[in-house]
Amino acid sequence: MAYVKAAEREEQIVAAAIRVLGAVGVAGTTLRAVATEAGLPLGTMHYVFPSKDKLLRAVIAAVERDVAAALHVRVDSDHGVAQAIRQAVDNFWSSLVENEIGLQVMQYELAMYSARDDGGAGGLGRLQFQGYTALIAESYERAATAAGERCAVDYDTLGRLSLAMMDGLIIQYVTNPDPERARRDLDHAVDMIVRFADPRPIAAAAD
Repeated sequence: MAYVKAAEREEQIVAAAIRVLGAVGVAGTTLRAVATEAGLPLGTMHYVFPSKDKLLRAVIAAVERDVAAALHVRVDSDHGVAQAIRQAVDNFWSSLVENEIGLQVMQYELAMYSARDDGGAGGLGRLQFQGYTALIAESYERAATAAGERCAVDYDTLGRLSLAMMDGLIIQYVTNPDPERARRDLDHAVDMIVRFADPRPIAAAAD
Protein backbone atom coordinates (compact mmCIF):
# COMPACT_ATOMS: atom_id res chain seq x y z
CA MET A 1 0.00 0.00 0.00
CA ALA A 2 1.39 3.40 -0.98
CA TYR A 3 2.27 5.81 1.80
CA VAL A 4 -0.45 8.36 2.50
CA LYS A 5 -0.02 11.35 4.80
CA ALA A 6 -1.95 11.14 8.07
CA ALA A 7 -4.16 14.14 7.22
CA GLU A 8 -5.05 12.67 3.83
CA ARG A 9 -5.82 9.29 5.42
CA GLU A 10 -8.14 10.93 7.96
CA GLU A 11 -9.89 12.85 5.20
CA GLN A 12 -10.32 9.62 3.22
CA ILE A 13 -11.83 7.83 6.21
CA VAL A 14 -14.15 10.71 7.15
CA ALA A 15 -15.45 10.91 3.57
CA ALA A 16 -16.12 7.15 3.65
CA ALA A 17 -17.83 7.50 7.04
CA ILE A 18 -20.17 10.18 5.69
CA ARG A 19 -21.15 7.87 2.82
CA VAL A 20 -21.79 4.97 5.21
CA LEU A 21 -23.72 7.18 7.63
CA GLY A 22 -25.89 8.39 4.78
CA ALA A 23 -26.59 4.84 3.63
CA VAL A 24 -27.21 2.95 6.89
CA GLY A 25 -27.53 5.58 9.62
CA VAL A 26 -25.55 6.23 12.77
CA ALA A 27 -26.55 3.09 14.66
CA GLY A 28 -25.67 0.87 11.70
CA THR A 29 -22.29 2.49 11.08
CA THR A 30 -19.32 0.47 12.32
CA LEU A 31 -15.59 0.99 12.02
CA ARG A 32 -15.44 -2.19 9.95
CA ALA A 33 -18.05 -0.88 7.51
CA VAL A 34 -16.21 2.42 7.15
CA ALA A 35 -12.90 0.64 6.62
CA THR A 36 -14.48 -1.45 3.86
CA GLU A 37 -15.96 1.64 2.22
CA ALA A 38 -12.59 3.40 2.39
CA GLY A 39 -10.78 0.33 1.03
CA LEU A 40 -8.56 0.07 4.10
CA PRO A 41 -7.56 -2.74 6.46
CA LEU A 42 -9.47 -2.67 9.73
CA GLY A 43 -6.15 -2.32 11.57
CA THR A 44 -5.40 0.92 9.75
CA MET A 45 -8.89 2.14 10.60
CA HIS A 46 -8.37 1.43 14.30
CA TYR A 47 -4.98 3.15 14.23
CA VAL A 48 -6.43 6.39 12.81
CA PHE A 49 -9.73 6.28 14.71
CA PRO A 50 -9.58 3.97 17.73
CA SER A 51 -13.28 4.41 18.49
CA LYS A 52 -16.55 5.20 16.78
CA ASP A 53 -16.91 8.28 18.99
CA LYS A 54 -13.65 9.75 17.70
CA LEU A 55 -14.71 9.07 14.13
CA LEU A 56 -18.10 10.72 14.62
CA ARG A 57 -16.42 13.78 16.14
CA ALA A 58 -14.21 13.99 13.06
CA VAL A 59 -17.31 13.76 10.86
CA ILE A 60 -18.92 16.63 12.77
CA ALA A 61 -15.77 18.72 12.38
CA ALA A 62 -15.71 18.05 8.64
CA VAL A 63 -19.36 18.99 8.22
CA GLU A 64 -18.78 22.14 10.30
CA ARG A 65 -16.07 23.18 7.84
CA ASP A 66 -18.59 22.83 5.01
CA VAL A 67 -21.09 24.87 6.97
CA ALA A 68 -18.48 27.54 7.67
CA ALA A 69 -17.74 27.79 3.97
CA ALA A 70 -21.45 28.13 3.18
CA LEU A 71 -21.93 30.78 5.86
CA HIS A 72 -18.90 32.80 4.84
CA VAL A 73 -19.83 36.39 4.13
CA ARG A 74 -17.54 39.11 2.81
CA VAL A 75 -17.00 41.51 5.70
CA ASP A 76 -14.81 44.03 3.89
CA SER A 77 -17.95 45.85 2.70
CA ASP A 78 -20.58 48.06 4.32
CA HIS A 79 -23.52 45.83 3.49
CA GLY A 80 -24.21 45.22 7.16
CA VAL A 81 -25.83 42.56 9.30
CA ALA A 82 -29.14 42.31 7.45
CA GLN A 83 -27.39 41.50 4.20
CA ALA A 84 -25.04 39.11 6.01
CA ILE A 85 -28.00 37.20 7.45
CA ARG A 86 -29.75 36.95 4.10
CA GLN A 87 -26.62 35.92 2.22
CA ALA A 88 -25.53 33.37 4.84
CA VAL A 89 -28.95 31.71 4.91
CA ASP A 90 -29.22 31.67 1.11
CA ASN A 91 -25.71 30.22 0.72
CA PHE A 92 -26.39 27.55 3.31
CA TRP A 93 -29.77 26.56 1.90
CA SER A 94 -28.54 26.43 -1.69
CA SER A 95 -25.39 24.44 -1.05
CA LEU A 96 -26.19 22.27 1.97
CA VAL A 97 -29.95 21.74 2.01
CA GLU A 98 -31.50 21.72 -1.46
CA ASN A 99 -28.76 19.49 -2.86
CA GLU A 100 -27.76 17.64 0.33
CA ILE A 101 -30.90 16.26 1.99
CA GLY A 102 -29.03 13.11 2.98
CA LEU A 103 -26.43 15.20 4.80
CA GLN A 104 -29.15 16.94 6.81
CA VAL A 105 -30.80 13.64 7.75
CA MET A 106 -27.43 12.32 8.87
CA GLN A 107 -26.81 15.31 11.12
CA TYR A 108 -30.19 15.10 12.83
CA GLU A 109 -29.81 11.39 13.32
CA LEU A 110 -26.35 11.95 14.79
CA ALA A 111 -27.75 14.52 17.22
CA MET A 112 -30.58 12.20 18.34
CA TYR A 113 -28.20 9.25 18.61
CA SER A 114 -26.07 11.34 20.94
CA ALA A 115 -29.07 12.43 22.99
CA ARG A 116 -30.08 8.79 23.55
CA ASP A 117 -26.58 7.54 24.26
CA ASP A 118 -25.30 7.56 27.84
CA GLY A 119 -21.83 6.32 26.98
CA GLY A 120 -18.96 7.20 24.71
CA ALA A 121 -20.84 9.28 22.15
CA GLY A 122 -22.53 11.53 24.73
CA GLY A 123 -22.11 15.20 23.92
CA LEU A 124 -21.88 14.83 20.14
CA GLY A 125 -25.19 16.62 19.64
CA ARG A 126 -24.10 19.42 21.95
CA LEU A 127 -20.84 19.65 20.03
CA GLN A 128 -22.77 19.96 16.76
CA PHE A 129 -25.13 22.70 17.81
CA GLN A 130 -22.63 24.70 19.82
CA GLY A 131 -20.31 24.66 16.83
CA TYR A 132 -23.00 25.77 14.38
CA THR A 133 -24.28 28.48 16.72
CA ALA A 134 -20.77 29.85 17.12
CA LEU A 135 -20.21 29.90 13.35
CA ILE A 136 -23.42 31.82 12.77
CA ALA A 137 -22.86 34.25 15.63
CA GLU A 138 -19.29 34.97 14.52
CA SER A 139 -20.35 35.63 10.92
CA TYR A 140 -22.99 38.13 12.08
CA GLU A 141 -20.59 39.85 14.47
CA ARG A 142 -17.92 40.20 11.78
CA ALA A 143 -20.47 41.77 9.45
CA ALA A 144 -21.60 44.19 12.16
CA THR A 145 -18.03 45.21 12.96
CA ALA A 146 -17.20 45.77 9.30
CA ALA A 147 -20.29 47.91 8.77
CA GLY A 148 -20.09 49.82 12.05
CA GLU A 149 -23.38 48.43 13.30
CA ARG A 150 -24.79 47.01 16.49
CA CYS A 151 -27.75 44.67 17.03
CA ALA A 152 -30.54 44.87 19.59
CA VAL A 153 -29.76 41.33 20.77
CA ASP A 154 -26.48 39.59 21.59
CA TYR A 155 -24.93 37.54 18.79
CA ASP A 156 -25.07 34.21 20.65
CA THR A 157 -28.84 34.53 21.04
CA LEU A 158 -29.16 35.63 17.43
CA GLY A 159 -27.10 32.62 16.34
CA ARG A 160 -29.18 30.15 18.36
CA LEU A 161 -32.47 31.50 17.07
CA SER A 162 -31.22 31.57 13.48
CA LEU A 163 -30.15 27.94 13.84
CA ALA A 164 -33.51 27.00 15.38
CA MET A 165 -35.32 28.66 12.48
CA MET A 166 -33.19 26.83 9.94
CA ASP A 167 -33.58 23.49 11.71
CA GLY A 168 -37.37 23.74 11.68
CA LEU A 169 -37.49 24.59 7.98
CA ILE A 170 -34.98 21.87 7.13
CA ILE A 171 -37.02 19.20 8.91
CA GLN A 172 -40.13 20.29 7.01
CA TYR A 173 -38.18 20.23 3.75
CA VAL A 174 -36.71 16.79 4.45
CA THR A 175 -40.12 15.31 5.17
CA ASN A 176 -41.94 17.21 2.40
CA PRO A 177 -39.48 18.61 -0.18
CA ASP A 178 -41.34 21.47 -1.82
CA PRO A 179 -38.66 23.91 -3.05
CA GLU A 180 -41.00 26.81 -3.81
CA ARG A 181 -42.80 26.62 -0.47
CA ALA A 182 -39.52 26.23 1.38
CA ARG A 183 -38.04 29.31 -0.26
CA ARG A 184 -41.10 31.41 0.57
CA ASP A 185 -41.03 30.28 4.19
CA LEU A 186 -37.28 30.86 4.33
CA ASP A 187 -37.68 34.46 3.12
CA HIS A 188 -40.37 35.15 5.74
CA ALA A 189 -38.28 33.57 8.49
CA VAL A 190 -35.22 35.61 7.56
CA ASP A 191 -37.34 38.78 7.63
CA MET A 192 -38.33 37.92 11.21
CA ILE A 193 -34.72 37.30 12.25
CA VAL A 194 -33.60 40.60 10.72
CA ARG A 195 -36.39 42.50 12.50
CA PHE A 196 -35.44 40.82 15.77
CA ALA A 197 -31.76 41.67 15.28
CA ASP A 198 -32.71 45.29 14.49
CA PRO A 199 -29.23 46.24 13.21
CA ARG A 200 -28.48 49.97 13.36
CA PRO A 201 -25.38 52.15 12.87
CA ILE A 202 -23.46 52.50 16.11
CA ALA A 203 -23.26 56.30 15.73
CA ALA A 204 -27.04 56.54 15.35
CA ALA A 205 -27.56 54.28 18.37
CA ALA A 206 -25.29 56.54 20.45
CA ASP A 207 -27.38 59.58 19.48
